[in-house]
Formats: sequence, C-alpha cells, structure tokens
Amino acid sequence: MTAATLPPSTPADGPRRGADLLVECLVAAGVDTLFGVPGDTGVVFYDALSLRADRIRHILARDERHAAKMADAYARTGNRVGAVEVSSGGGTTFAVGGLGEAYAAGVPVLLITSDIHTASRGSGALTEIDQLALFSAVTKWRALAEDARDIPALLDEALRQATTGRPAPVALVLPENVLDQLVEPAEARLPEELTARATALPRTRPAAEAERVREAARALSTGSAPAALVGSGIHVSEAHGTLAALAERLAMPVATTIHGKGAIPDSDPWSAGPVGNNGARAHANTLLAEADVVLLVGTRANATDTNSWTGPSRNGPTVIQIDVDADRAGRNFPGSIPLVGDADTVLAQLLDAVDRAPDAVRQIRREELRAANSAWEASLGSVGGERATLPDLPDEQLLPSDIVRILAEELGPDTLVVADPGTPTPNTSVYWRTRDAGRTVIVPRGHGPMGYAIPAAVGASLARPDRRVVALTADGSFAMACGELETIARLGVPVLYVQFTNNSLGWIKMLQHLYTERRYFGVDPGTIDAVAVAEACGVRGIQVRDLGKLRETVREFAASPAPLYVDVQVPHMIDHLPPVPAWEAALAGDTERPVY
Repeated sequence: MTAATLPPSTPADGPRRGADLLVECLVAAGVDTLFGVPGDTGVVFYDALSLRADRIRHILARDERHAAKMADAYARTGNRVGAVEVSSGGGTTFAVGGLGEAYAAGVPVLLITSDIHTASRGSGALTEIDQLALFSAVTKWRALAEDARDIPALLDEALRQATTGRPAPVALVLPENVLDQLVEPAEARLPEELTARATALPRTRPAAEAERVREAARALSTGSAPAALVGSGIHVSEAHGTLAALAERLAMPVATTIHGKGAIPDSDPWSAGPVGNNGARAHANTLLAEADVVLLVGTRANATDTNSWTGPSRNGPTVIQIDVDADRAGRNFPGSIPLVGDADTVLAQLLDAVDRAPDAVRQIRREELRAANSAWEASLGSVGGERATLPDLPDEQLLPSDIVRILAEELGPDTLVVADPGTPTPNTSVYWRTRDAGRTVIVPRGHGPMGYAIPAAVGASLARPDRRVVALTADGSFAMACGELETIARLGVPVLYVQFTNNSLGWIKMLQHLYTERRYFGVDPGTIDAVAVAEACGVRGIQVRDLGKLRETVREFAASPAPLYVDVQVPHMIDHLPPVPAWEAALAGDTERPVY
C-alpha cells in the first residue's frame, strides 16, 4: 500500500503516514491549537490535520510571520508552547521574521515546517532552501527528520529543548516524502514523556548553588537600600507569590522591565513600577540607580532595561542575578553573584536565608516608596488634564496617556493587553495599571517588531477565551499586519483594537528630530483609511475624535465584546513626548544618542 492509496479510515493498528504519526504525537503532547499557512510541501500534513480536527484546532493566518506571532502570544498568555506550521520556501523565510521576537524574548514556540522531497535536494527545486541554516539565528534547537519513524523522538526532544532552561523556539523540518512514508505501529512508539505536560512551563525547577544563595542572602540582608528588577522569567516560573513574600520580608522595592510588568501588582506597597529607557517612571529609575544591592530576576538586564546601564550601574552596587540560563546569569554585570536556577525555586531559597528587615527600616522604606509613587500619581492629574500643557493640540487629537487610562478604567484589570512598538509601548508600560500579579500585558521587547499586536491579539484571545483583549497598535504597524483583520473577522475573536494614528513612522522620526538635526527622511508615508480596511475585512471600524466618545465606545465593547477596530488621532511624538527617559535627556541638552 502506498501513501497515495492510504484510506482516511486506516485502523489504529495499521500503517500510518508520517504526517498522521506527527499529528498523533502533537495530540499526545497536548498541542490543541496550531497556527499556520498551507503550502505545496505540506499538503499531506494538512490532510492528516483534517482527520484529527476534533483534537487540533488549525488557525489559518494570512501570513506566516503573523502565524508565528499568534503562536508567540498564545505561548506567553497560556504559559505553554505555542505551535506554528509553515511550508518550504517563502513560508519558511517569512516565519523567520515572526520567530525573531520569540527567540529574543525567551518564548517557547514549536515550528513545524515541511520541506522538498529529499530526492530533489541540490537540484534547484522550487522552494529549496537550507532550512536548518535559515533557522539557526532564531531557534534554540532544530532538526531534520530523515525517516518518519524518528518523528516521535524528534518531537519529544524539540519540546524538551523548548521548555527547559531558557525557553525558546525550536524547529522540526519534515521533507514531504517523510510525511508520505508509511510506518508500522511497532516501528514508531511514542515516548512516555510525550504527554500534555511536555508543552507546559516550567518543565523543571532547578535550584541554585547553596553557597551562592548564602552569599546573595547576606548582601540583601545587610544592604541599606536593596531593590529588585524583575523581567519575564517571573511569569514563566509563576513565581509571583514568592517574589512578593521576599519583597515584604526584606522591605525591598520591586521594579519591573516591560516584559516583567505584572510581576508584582501596581497596588502592592513594594511596587515601584516600570523602569528602563522605553516607558518608565522616573522615580523608579532613580531608585535602582541609588540602590546598593540590586536583585535581577529573570531579565536580560540589557541597556534598555537598565536605562543605559544606570539602574543599576555596572560599577558600585552589589548585583545578584537569578536566571535559569547559566550563560546569562551575570552576563551584563561582570562580578555579580549568579544564581542559576528556576526563579520560584531560587527566590524561595533566598526567602529562607535572608533576615527580616527591622520594623523601623521597613517603615522608612515603605513611606519613601509610597511618597514617590503618590507624587507620580499626582503628577498625572485627571484624564484630559495634560491637555492644558498642549494649547496647540487640535481638537480631534487625543493624548496616548489619556487613551490608555480610559481603556484601563473601563475594561478593568482582568483585561489582556497586547501593544505594538512605537507610541503604544511606553504609554502601555507606564499608564496601564495592574491589580493582580501575572502576565496580562504583552509587549514585544525582544526585538520590538512592528505589526505584532494585530496578529498577537488573536493568539492571546484563543489562549484565554475567558478574558477580554485590547490591542494597541499604530498606523505604521497597521500597514504591516492589516491582512489579519480578515482572520479576526473569520474567527470572531472578541478583541478591541485601538490604533494610534499620527501618519508617520513616529519613533524613527523622533530619533531624527533629536539626533540628526531634524532632518526627516523616509518617515512620512501616505495615509491609509484603517476603518475602511477593517470594514472591508469584516471587522466593525470606527473613528473616535474625543474622549467622551472613546469612553462610550469602550463601554459598549465591554458590555458586548466583539471584534472592533477604533482609529484615534494622536499628536506626533515631536509635539508630545512619551515617557522615554533618553528623549527627555536629549531635550534637556544631552544630544548623545543612547546605546541600546
């Protein structure tokens, strides 16, 4: 019997195509959602998927980049592996653009890609490309299946690689003849580890070396001004409760990177808010800059996260870094104390080893942080209050800070937020408030790819159908991803899209404004009627030009969630500065462009 004559109703004890075996393995591993775009080399795999549509939901995207972004957000929101499928040639090269963010941000995405027939290798076949070489820059592990009987073991290893150590994308490449190959049941048994647990995070919880923990505990206990900087590793480890307990025991303020937002609720008395150089509270940056002991938890602690190496400084404070990846613990802070292990496990080790801060010290630190947070809150004023500082702001334009604050007020803290780079990022980071600990805000700060939020919101919504989702995008990102509005309409995902429109590539234009003597070049494209495009794709669209209408529109969405695209005009960054510390410094006279 050949693959071509294999009937769809093949009994479980009969021979199976490699494609059927692959689907069986995915089902066993708990993969219930697969994002992708079909292609020539993957036809047999799609046939196998059709026979198990009761167990795996296939989400057809309109672009492989966007399918990968959907899987990325699905993984972040569900704290499990996201899966994406593409075919050889254009599909694989497009997928690279979607995986770069996931790789840099430490997100576990399983890429399944079909390839040309092995007999055509080296012949210049249509879509031929060295996929292993192609994916080497955006995956942690990659393998080519040469025999269908190897599929179970390869998938098992792929998922193990994706979920152990620092999470990251992995790729499994299957030539079309391997997908066609018939395999007898006795020749391809599923590994015992290939269960639903194989796709969940964290897969392991290693502890740090005891002596290193004691050294770190001494530093934290004796420091006069300890502080913590927390990134997305806290979400992967689900270590929110242990972090809060350690902060309380040490009377230690906790600041977060943008990826770490939600590590500790904004309402917690030890929360200092977001820091860094792309959406931060000024007093939080100052707090880290002045700390004498800084605990880094699950963060790359790169230049953006640390406000160009000032919070903390590379010279002076004692730096302790918790990271599950030994290569990253201490990488950016030579001489620091590396604690290699799972964030929750290591924080628990520290919790057992540190001394409780004296009550008098606790009271002073808490009051200082409360006063700083209160002063920041007071500086915001009421929604719309900043308009008085912009007398030339046209009536039809709204401030991004007002938009985000209205969304937060009307939608509530249970809402999932997905934001694009550019205007949405710093405003979401600073003005969206969290009430509970957890990853409810997703901003792509691994690479900062434009066009992320529109497809990513689909993945977030499918991972958490019990939550409302709001996606903040901008006109530049819209132009890159608007094709997925048809996907949104087809699926009916209850996502509210809000587009910040200033008819420019605003972030780059602002850099030119500050650092190249206001020579604006290549940053002013033509306009696109986003509402008309949304309507053409089947999504209700509306233009909103005043805060009252915005509030009314958001309330309507909250009462009856359904796909909705809202276009809002905002000022250029040149006219209204977002909360970006480096730009504030530039306007004050420091014209040296920061190193990121």
